[in-house]
Amino acid sequence: MTTRKQRIMGVVGRSGSGKTTLLCDLIPALIKLGLTVSTIKHTHHNFDIDKPGKDSYRHRGAGAKEVLLTSAQRWALLHEVRDDQEPDMNNLIKRMAPVDVVLVEGFKSHAFPKIEVYRPSMGEPLVGQGDHSIVAVATDEPDNRTVTALNVPVLDLDNIQGIAEFIVTHPKL
Repeated sequence: MTTRKQRIMGVVGRSGSGKTTLLCDLIPALIKLGLTVSTIKHTHHNFDIDKPGKDSYRHRGAGAKEVLLTSAQRWALLHEVRDDQEPDMNNLIKRMAPVDVVLVEGFKSHAFPKIEVYRPSMGEPLVGQGDHSIVAVATDEPDNRTVTALNVPVLDLDNIQGIAEFIVTHPKL
């Protein structure tokens, strides 16, 4: 039995540029191509999916390093980083079940293939200018000079199928 190569593609861009919307549109497009998909969302915010008063919250508060929540519909592993370093993306991917494509939102300073979502109307510069891990720019203005001056493919942000096919066929993946 041969295993399929797992592809990793990041999506980066300014806040409000449409990164999450693009990912949410890409997931069903990739599934329609017959691929399995998982995502990693990196956030710089202090977030918590657990709630005060819940048993799992109390377990973590008592010092448990990990709490596994499970039901008939899903399970989630809460791992407390505490004094450890934040895990890097590759270590997080190793914890996930194997899939054909892992879409990553964030981790913009890490070296892996990424598509930058860029909207010139926001008046902001590209986040990945000079970043060799940016393999394409998805934009709502494909003819914009800032975008066309780059030495990477320019993808139409409204052509989700085209972006999905780019991910599947990109040679660096």
